[in-house]
Amino acid sequence: MNAHTTTPLHEAYPYFTAEHEMLRQTARRFIDEEVAPHADAWEEQGMVPRAVLRQMGDLGLLGIRFEADYGGSELDTLSTVVLAEELGRSTFGGFAVTVLVHTDMAAPHLHHAGNAEQKQRLMPDIVAGRRIAAVAMTEPDAGSDLASMRTTARREGDHWVLNGSKMFITNGVYGDIFFVAAKTGEAGRNHQISMFIVEKGAPGFTIARPLKKHGWLCSDTAELTFENCRIPAGNLLGEEHKGFYALVKNLQNERIVLASQAMGEASKAIELTLDWVTQRKAFGATLWDKQAIRHRLAMLSARVEAAKALIYNTAWRDAQKHVVTAQAAMLKALCGELVNEVMYDCLQFHGGMGYIRETAIERMTRDARIQSIGGGATEVMLDEIAKRMG
Repeated sequence: MNAHTTTPLHEAYPYFTAEHEMLRQTARRFIDEEVAPHADAWEEQGMVPRAVLRQMGDLGLLGIRFEADYGGSELDTLSTVVLAEELGRSTFGGFAVTVLVHTDMAAPHLHHAGNAEQKQRLMPDIVAGRRIAAVAMTEPDAGSDLASMRTTARREGDHWVLNGSKMFITNGVYGDIFFVAAKTGEAGRNHQISMFIVEKGAPGFTIARPLKKHGWLCSDTAELTFENCRIPAGNLLGEEHKGFYALVKNLQNERIVLASQAMGEASKAIELTLDWVTQRKAFGATLWDKQAIRHRLAMLSARVEAAKALIYNTAWRDAQKHVVTAQAAMLKALCGELVNEVMYDCLQFHGGMGYIRETAIERMTRDARIQSIGGGATEVMLDEIAKRMG
């Protein structure tokens, strides 16, 4: 399947159905009509308007994996891949990650571990886009190293009291519901982490500061602080001390999602660059007539298609309940590096225009840089893969 294909997914790959293709077309149409004309302004504002997310909720795009009882569609991992890829193709990485953190990195904690009361109270608003979710795991001194987490939670009667801080939290400024990881066990018991539901406005919970970033400019990102933050005892999410395993479990889905977003971005970048080099003339011919350029784009296109095939196979296996921990780490490492390689060359082939803020490829190149860092740095992923070799 080449960069400009319009072949329906279910005709191109055995994993997909006509339902997946309908989802793709719905997402693509929404992005073309409601995102592309306005997202430059969102980049300036540093946020995605919540009305846009409510529109996505109305279309069913925020609840594709969740229970029908709460407005979801109960679809599979392949559906998540389709949505993430289309969001990546939007050319606005900040918009894409705003949505995907809500749907696939934060809300799944409630989906998997929430009790009936918690789900009934929160999930309908999450699926509808009326309230936006975030997950608060990373800390200033503990990135991918969960064992180094310092935020604590202690039980006091009918409440939990949280103390600590979280860093690089997507949807942190304008989010409404935060799924927060905190240590609840004895000192030195690294895995005794629990998950908590903290809603905006909880006493002792503050947005310390919004963070200015290199890319993903329309994604609101913040540092959070908890100073004797009191929440009801019923806001414990899942079992006490079992949060470490909940975080690890969801990281698998997160890595598949981020890889899919990255390859959506890479595919779109190649398309934009192909359009550019077939029109741009230099030294009496188009750039496409230069063998070095067309060969490089051809190889990048081949590698992106190969990465997509691995994503689709991994998503299908995950939907069949197979363990794909190693494959998810492979995807995160492979696609995070590949999307940056694609963007570097695509910007290069745009020449001086690629360095100008008014071009999509300039923004996409900035946005892609985080893909080899966020959600687990490439080096961490490679260590995870190596542990499972042999």
